[in-house]
Amino acid sequence: MERLLCSMGMETCYHPEQRSLDIDPTRIRWPEAPYDLVRKMRASFFVLGPLIGRHRRARVSMPGGCAIGARPVNIHLKSLECLGVNITVEHGYVIADASQMRGGLVNLEFPSVGATENVICAAVLARGETCIENAAREPEVADLADFLIAGGACIEGHGTSTIRIQGVERLRTEAYSVIPDRIEAGTYLAAGALCGGAIRVCGCRARDLTAFLADLRLTGCEISVESDGNLDNIILKRSSPIQPVTEIVTLPYPGFPTDLQAQMMAVLCLAEGTSIVRETIFENRFMHVSELNRMGADISINGNTAIVRGVKHLSGSPVMASDLRASAALVISGLVAQGTTEVLRVYHLDRGYERIEEKLAGLGARISRVKIHPSSTVR
Repeated sequence: MERLLCSMGMETCYHPEQRSLDIDPTRIRWPEAPYDLVRKMRASFFVLGPLIGRHRRARVSMPGGCAIGARPVNIHLKSLECLGVNITVEHGYVIADASQMRGGLVNLEFPSVGATENVICAAVLARGETCIENAAREPEVADLADFLIAGGACIEGHGTSTIRIQGVERLRTEAYSVIPDRIEAGTYLAAGALCGGAIRVCGCRARDLTAFLADLRLTGCEISVESDGNLDNIILKRSSPIQPVTEIVTLPYPGFPTDLQAQMMAVLCLAEGTSIVRETIFENRFMHVSELNRMGADISINGNTAIVRGVKHLSGSPVMASDLRASAALVISGLVAQGTTEVLRVYHLDRGYERIEEKLAGLGARISRVKIHPSSTVR
């Protein structure tokens, strides 16, 4: 993402000691996001809304990223057209002309996080009022709104299904601390649930993981929360066998997050009984199933439903990561598998986790990163 911003002429500077990133957007030379960068990460497409708002025009490549389904961008484009943005698609690029942009009513056919965020970023600098109905309620959407409000935007209702935005002339520069990554926190909790024993995940927000924690408790885990100001420490303990869960259904927030489905399925592979996992968000998000089965899991798929029959143990084997969350599921499965597990294509993993192998090793895992040209392996 940083390379993408710099390709437009922005200046960035990362400070690893402070874990902060400075971004200077005053020198943008051209509002274009090229294919070579956008294809590597779907979130790159989220520059469309901000470019439209700030520059009234944009040329952004159609996105790439994880192979978890079609995830069409039509909902993004239709929503921006509700604000008077003229959009055409030519040669794989979305070309937007927002010279006549104005506030308007946007009724999302699905509470898409990305579409909600793109509309917010465009509407904060549009003339008049914008109302987004059926908006995504994910914590990341609310955090984006809080960031924009800190810079002078006028937004109400973020965190609910109706968001109202009154356009302003300009935004000012502000320092801002983003919320913790709830999916990263959930992944480490899933690892603790799978391996047993006790784990403390620090600096997260338990309120963002309510549905996930409820289902983890059903597996037999004891979970408690220590509040530390605005952040929490979540303590998970498991000393008894993993129990099956009757049904887990992925839903938009505040339901069970699709981004934790693969990790939860890894936990259920060792449950004492049969569990059902139903995926309602992405039509192709069971690509990790075949790899888990290679490790000895007993999972069958019927449409958007996976039937997970618990087994006694998993066996280490070479497996291939197909997407970001599948990578995480395979890594945490390797922690309990008998023998050595090799996870290939971990470049997917690095888009969502910072030094995951170091953090797991700090808990006693025998895990290391081995560079093998032209791909990488986590073993």
